[in-house]
Amino acid sequence: MAHTNESVVSEFVLLGLSNSWELQLFFFAIFSVVYVTSVLGNVLIIVIISFDSHLNSPMYFLLSNLSFIDICQSNFATPKMLVDFFVEHKTISFEGCMAQIFLLHSFVGSEMVLLVAMAYDRFIAICKPLHYSTIMNQRLCIIFVSISWAVGILHSVSHLAFTVDLPFCGPNEVDSFFCDLPLVIELACMDTYEMEIMTLTNSGLISLSCFLALIISYMIILISVRHRSSSGSSKALSTLTAHITVVILFFGPCIYFYIWPFSRLSVDKFLSVFYTVCTPLLNPIIYSLRNEDVKSAMWKLRNHHVNSWKN
Repeated sequence: MAHTNESVVSEFVLLGLSNSWELQLFFFAIFSVVYVTSVLGNVLIIVIISFDSHLNSPMYFLLSNLSFIDICQSNFATPKMLVDFFVEHKTISFEGCMAQIFLLHSFVGSEMVLLVAMAYDRFIAICKPLHYSTIMNQRLCIIFVSISWAVGILHSVSHLAFTVDLPFCGPNEVDSFFCDLPLVIELACMDTYEMEIMTLTNSGLISLSCFLALIISYMIILISVRHRSSSGSSKALSTLTAHITVVILFFGPCIYFYIWPFSRLSVDKFLSVFYTVCTPLLNPIIYSLRNEDVKSAMWKLRNHHVNSWKN
């Protein structure tokens, strides 16, 4: 192990969402449906965008990468949570706990930056439509995706570098269904005030900067849309509504946790569920099912397979 000799904790106990067997069965039923729908929905988006040449544009390239991140986020903790509903003693190894922290912050950090890239794409498409194909070329899209992953991984490593060497010598109960960084830090056998400030600064910086960039981008776009024709404005506003809805639902819980990361209330556990389990479902529902191009491509794909089976 990479942690110090003082660290004698080899595993953590996850307290989960509830001790009630009836509630755990209820949660299992609900979250199983959400998990399967989320994964299948995002896989379907990637398949549709890859299959339909009409969706060969920067916006859909970025959207397919967002779906991939959401698939990853769906799988970092949710499968274990579903299994743990039927386990009385819910534990996770030290290495597994550190892996969850790393994966969560990598995916969340990457998604934040990717949402900014998607906002920039809409800004160019609406405010500079004549230069769209020149500016938003394939090379720039690949750069955006690469930067999003690089920022996410660096953001995560900066957390893990300090957490993995903390001395865990006694308490090992995490009051959640996964290894949430602030809750794990609180278990260290030392004064963690400086560590808490570093965590708040690191996470708050990336979340607030991305959120402000998104707000500014969408404000400029909305002002620009007001000066367009009614038909063009209607389609642009429909697209923007989907983007802004995802931004609010994604960044709302995120900023809440980063502003009060070490002062937890009972409702925080359920916000964590929404953030880790339900957020990946936003992409298929909000971005895609309200998108006429995606729905049209979905029907084409369906008809293609139906005709193939008939032949």
